[in-house]
Amino acid sequence: MATPVDPPQRILSPGEVLPEAAAPQEEKWRENLNITMMCPECKEFPPNIVEEFSAGDLICGSCGLVLQDRVVDTRSEWRTFTNDNDSRGEDPNRVGDVRYSDALLEGAQLETGIGSGDRSGRSRELHRAQNKAMGEKGTTNLAVAYRQISALCESWHISRTISDSCKLIYKTVEEKKAMKGKKMDAVIAACIFVACRANNNGRSFKEIHRLTRVPKKEIGRTFKALEAFLKTEDPTQFMSTKGVHVKTDESQATAYTKPDQVILRYSSQLSLPVTTANLGITLVAQLNANNALAGRSPLSIAAASIYIAACVTNEPRSPKEIGLVCGVSDGTIRAAYKLIYQEKEKIFDEAWRKEHPTMELDKLPVA
Repeated sequence: MATPVDPPQRILSPGEVLPEAAAPQEEKWRENLNITMMCPECKEFPPNIVEEFSAGDLICGSCGLVLQDRVVDTRSEWRTFTNDNDSRGEDPNRVGDVRYSDALLEGAQLETGIGSGDRSGRSRELHRAQNKAMGEKGTTNLAVAYRQISALCESWHISRTISDSCKLIYKTVEEKKAMKGKKMDAVIAACIFVACRANNNGRSFKEIHRLTRVPKKEIGRTFKALEAFLKTEDPTQFMSTKGVHVKTDESQATAYTKPDQVILRYSSQLSLPVTTANLGITLVAQLNANNALAGRSPLSIAAASIYIAACVTNEPRSPKEIGLVCGVSDGTIRAAYKLIYQEKEKIFDEAWRKEHPTMELDKLPVA
């Protein structure tokens, strides 16, 4: 049997003395402030306590004694995204967006509502009951109109600024009851027309008709009534603290859309360069100065100017292509171009040609 071997002792050098070992220091007593929940029956340490999330109870896992009940579960109720294989597409969030999520709605219009998204009959009944008890007809009509304006503007990629201007105009009309007897669709169409023109993005009655499906005559009649109403209103009320602004001096201008207001947009839809579009705008001014197309509609003048600008800048487009974008027939464009071609030496004189050296009139087709 092997005997234990003592650890090797260090050999001291002559005269060396080993230092005395330090006396062990006793730790200062401190009170244990840790709170440990322990089962009063089995007093097991460490305790075996289980939290039952479904019932909200704290239970001793050894003896089964319920230590605490009605415990609030602080975990996430559910994930904020649906399963990848879940085709229902339901939103797991309990609270949805603002009922009428628009900056122009305020006050009692922003109350909390009972949703009907869980597809149960009970929720639908509660939703209808709340609407009957708390809903105001004016608020509901305003919210419906706002949703319709937003949908129409988004479908034609009209900017948010114009959409908010349109809502502000409609809200003013609705509060003053200025359009009694007019259909909501016609009032919305007229508001969009005014808002577009007030923000230097003019649209024609024909375009508004294609957007809203409201007859052009009805749009014209409603616009005249709206224009008369806006002239009587204080311009300062169209300055909103929420960033919505309507320039009333622009909204009180003439009813027709100027050709130069639509050339940039139509040129973009025809994939024409900016230089061609700018030349088309200068052509409009030159044609108006010479009364070349007096009596013609603004869209016809704009289409003829785009046709000429595209030809002389080596970016030709056919009258049919331009007519589809501008909303006029190719025959109308040809008739307007013929009048311009007959007077081209007078309209495009030597001084004007020197100002626009890139314009090659020899590329104009013979009319």
